[in-house]
Amino acid sequence: MKEAKKLGFGLMRLPRREGADPKSETVNPIDIEKTKEMVDLFMDAGFTYFDTAWAYDWSEDTIRQALVERYPRDSYTLATKCAAWIECETREDAIAQYESSLELTQAGYFDYYLIHNLGAPRTEYFDRFDLWNFFLEKKAEGKIKNLGFSFHGMPDELEEILAKRADDVDFVQLQINYADLDNLRVRSQENYDIVRKYGKPIVVMEPVKGGMLADPPEQVAKIFKEADPDASYAKWAIRFAASLDGVFMVLSGMSSIEQVKDNISYMKDFKPLDEAEHKVIEKVRAELAKIPIIPCTSCDYCAKVCPQNIGISGTFSALNVFNIYGNKKVAKDQEGFLVSGHGKARANECIQCGMCEEACPQHIEIRAELEKAAEVFEL
Repeated sequence: MKEAKKLGFGLMRLPRREGADPKSETVNPIDIEKTKEMVDLFMDAGFTYFDTAWAYDWSEDTIRQALVERYPRDSYTLATKCAAWIECETREDAIAQYESSLELTQAGYFDYYLIHNLGAPRTEYFDRFDLWNFFLEKKAEGKIKNLGFSFHGMPDELEEILAKRADDVDFVQLQINYADLDNLRVRSQENYDIVRKYGKPIVVMEPVKGGMLADPPEQVAKIFKEADPDASYAKWAIRFAASLDGVFMVLSGMSSIEQVKDNISYMKDFKPLDEAEHKVIEKVRAELAKIPIIPCTSCDYCAKVCPQNIGISGTFSALNVFNIYGNKKVAKDQEGFLVSGHGKARANECIQCGMCEEACPQHIEIRAELEKAAEVFEL
């Protein structure tokens, strides 16, 4: 795989035009001119990797205007993704996503093409529609240079996928950051170890945990400032991910010129964390571990007996985000994805029967926590 600077431009959170409708189906709400400035800064600093997806509203249209139409094709690398579990009832629907990405970007081919967000219940769509063979055919045609997948699921699922598909996969994209290494919902360390076992290059997503590590809790911020008063919090997070063995690219979802400049400042001439800096990260992780959270292990014994089919573990994962970082918007987004996005009922539908608490091996007061969640998420 071609050696490149380790910072990738994530195109999910691009700047919006003032007053634009973010859900418009006819007018691109993204600020194209500002995005062009960001792309130019990024390219001028020697970075080349851009990451978009069919599912990112207007992102592929924007990158065509900001990058593809303005730079030679061999001067950048472009990644996009197919999400066959969104609005696809047939194989043709899923293939149409790939064809739409080619048409919208006008890139001619994709340097990196990803099967988007493998993991139950999404994995079976790609098998049912025989998409692996379709993408491998496109790779043979030169339309896809490297085929991989992104993954947010559990280690046993990842092991199963790689055991079956290792020969077809050129790289894997994982959620990795210093806060999620032992997170029972994310289990970054275990997933990282599995991919390393199979020898696949790794792209890191969410190194700043959706922006939350750019604005960490006060006690964490204090540790970082004592270690390096001039460094941004994002610098610590991105350099941590980029320092891991086997990682060839770290994606940063950039939405402002200031963020691009900050990322460039420490990734243009990237230096891995040294021993003293790793000790700072360990101190921060220990501090985060002190923050009280719901001790849910996502075993889902509660879900098996819940008559309302409430997404209890997903609700608690999102509530823990709020408990640790105090970021209600991100926590609500998490709750939407992990609960209703997975076909589960929400916290306010609890009928207080108590069957979940009888099944919980952690002895969590589930009913009381669901009441808190309904209040936090304004259900």
